[in-house]
Amino acid sequence: MSKTEQAAKRARALFSSQEHGVLSTHSIDMAGYPFGSITPYCLNRDGQPVILISNLAQHTHNILANNKVSLISSERDVDDAQAAARITYIGDATPIDSDDVDTAERYYRYFPDSRDFHKTHDFNFYVIDLVRARYIGGFGKIYWVEKTNFLKANPFSMQEENDMVNHMNNDHQAAMQHYCDLFDIDHDNGIKLSMIGIDSEGFHLRAGSKLHRIEFESPVSNAVEVRQAVVELAKRPA
Repeated sequence: MSKTEQAAKRARALFSSQEHGVLSTHSIDMAGYPFGSITPYCLNRDGQPVILISNLAQHTHNILANNKVSLISSERDVDDAQAAARITYIGDATPIDSDDVDTAERYYRYFPDSRDFHKTHDFNFYVIDLVRARYIGGFGKIYWVEKTNFLKANPFSMQEENDMVNHMNNDHQAAMQHYCDLFDIDHDNGIKLSMIGIDSEGFHLRAGSKLHRIEFESPVSNAVEVRQAVVELAKRPA
């Protein structure tokens, strides 16, 4: 794997591991100045971030005037913020068609409290179409990552992902508790763990109110390979 591919993989893993970032838009009230706001996101099937924002919000007004934005995510729970890995995802924010149920349902699974926001508070989904990303993995590890290297589409349909997630949640609580022990994820034995989403490089677990990302050792492309990967993790000693 080339240095470019390694940087893209690390950048993708970091971006996938976070569920919110700083969205920067061009201010229409303070011309020439950027406007930053905290925004939750999850990835769509193309591997691009989806955000749910209100038509009343300042950042939405800014996007409607100029849709060139950036979304910054950084490694959490570190002692030195400047030493943390981070990524600046630069792209064009565009509205998602209201009939895109697949994207909406995936977002709601990641952020269940947001369901019906777009009905009660005039919220709408936007996707940020990547132009280029800037990844900083630490001192001297600074890369521009191109769209063709960064994006990795999810190989699973919504139905396939739902089937795998539901199977794990209904039948494999013990395995998910083991994953938490394996990766030092705090969890209460009395609270049900939930697998939220799966893609070719890993999956997300919800433990209590927090989302956690677990990467596969090797990429997967079908349900059989997912099963092999999760069974292998379940057998790994904590």
